[in-house]
Amino acid sequence: MVIARRRSPPRFPWRPCLLVFAVALAVRVFFLTLIPEDALQPSGDWELEAIAMSIVETGQFANPYIEPTGPTAHLPPVPPLYLALIYKIFGITMLGGIVGWLIQMIFQSAIWGLLPWIGERLGVGWRAGLIAGFAGALWPQWIAHGEGLAAVLLGLLVVAIVRRWDAIDRLSAAPRAAASLLLGAAFGFSFHVQPVFLVVLLGYLGFEVWHRSDRARWASTGLVLLGALIVSIPWGIRNYRALDAVFFVRSNFGLELRMGNHEGATANIDDPHFNDWPPHPRTHASEAEKIREWGEVAYMRESGREAVGWIRSNLGESARLTAQRVRYFWLGALDDPVMALAFVTLAGLAALGVVRVARGLPAAHVAALLIPLLTYPLVYYLVPWQHRYRFPIEWMLFLLAGAALYWGSPAVSKVGQVEPGETFE
Repeated sequence: MVIARRRSPPRFPWRPCLLVFAVALAVRVFFLTLIPEDALQPSGDWELEAIAMSIVETGQFANPYIEPTGPTAHLPPVPPLYLALIYKIFGITMLGGIVGWLIQMIFQSAIWGLLPWIGERLGVGWRAGLIAGFAGALWPQWIAHGEGLAAVLLGLLVVAIVRRWDAIDRLSAAPRAAASLLLGAAFGFSFHVQPVFLVVLLGYLGFEVWHRSDRARWASTGLVLLGALIVSIPWGIRNYRALDAVFFVRSNFGLELRMGNHEGATANIDDPHFNDWPPHPRTHASEAEKIREWGEVAYMRESGREAVGWIRSNLGESARLTAQRVRYFWLGALDDPVMALAFVTLAGLAALGVVRVARGLPAAHVAALLIPLLTYPLVYYLVPWQHRYRFPIEWMLFLLAGAALYWGSPAVSKVGQVEPGETFE
């Protein structure tokens, strides 16, 4: 009797991932050599470094502003904590600063290196991901508040969501309880790197409930929320004990809302206007003194009330600023011709990619790509624009642009087709 051997699925070609990662890291290390030494040296001038230094020196997650103000929740906990670990090992020195930059550059490079794999998992194809990865590898990004790590986490979470939805369709059954709780826990951890991922999760779960007609499966959706809640509770307890208030991860939304909505406001935070007005506790000792007297939460809430009052009294101007921030988020600063061309080209190719994947992929895969693009920016339409805000989802634009270029190639006879057993040559 002859027993037929079951063919194993083709191995994913990891070499393109490693190559893209190496190129991306090399580009960023080169730029590291061009950065002034005073920017590499750890400094209390920036909230992330100030909190990390406070953790090392005092053991407290505190003091992000120009003057000591005590415990804070101005930033989510994970980026300052891993930077504090670096400072603990290498010292609050130039070496510690360089290692901190390198770690963040590794996170930035990792998302570009993962794009061939992500593209394969989402059905776009690893070749489209390879195109996207190389383009992103050459797209320099200033180090900021953990956006590189946030991008990596979102990439992994999008793949997990697609796998979950594919399993539901294939098995016609709800996912296992443990799998749902684990997915929720992963999202819960991501909130402590980038709290805005909450709206992404809500968008995903809203689609899941709408897309599934069997109400019995809704319980698995609830388990995802439960997993996220369980992981979020410890930081919430810390904030309640340290700041005597209940809020979601960060405390500073009121301040950021005021920074973008006041008399004479502009949409771009790089405008010189932001150097002096409105006053920010990171740069104005008088504002830091208010935080010390009132408490951080009370100060943020008062800032939010000021912003909301101005918005209600200036609906037309507020709408104009919001429209400008939408434009900045997707098209960048149009007053810089080179960057404007790059941003507009990327946006145009990504839009074409949306059309092509919508025609060639299952609805669940399309939703997994589009929901973050629709939900994540909503908060940033209300506060002053910075390019770094977009980085956690920027890889999606490159992936869609890669799909537009690859799927539009004459060599591709069918949308999204990837031949079994393809390897990187």
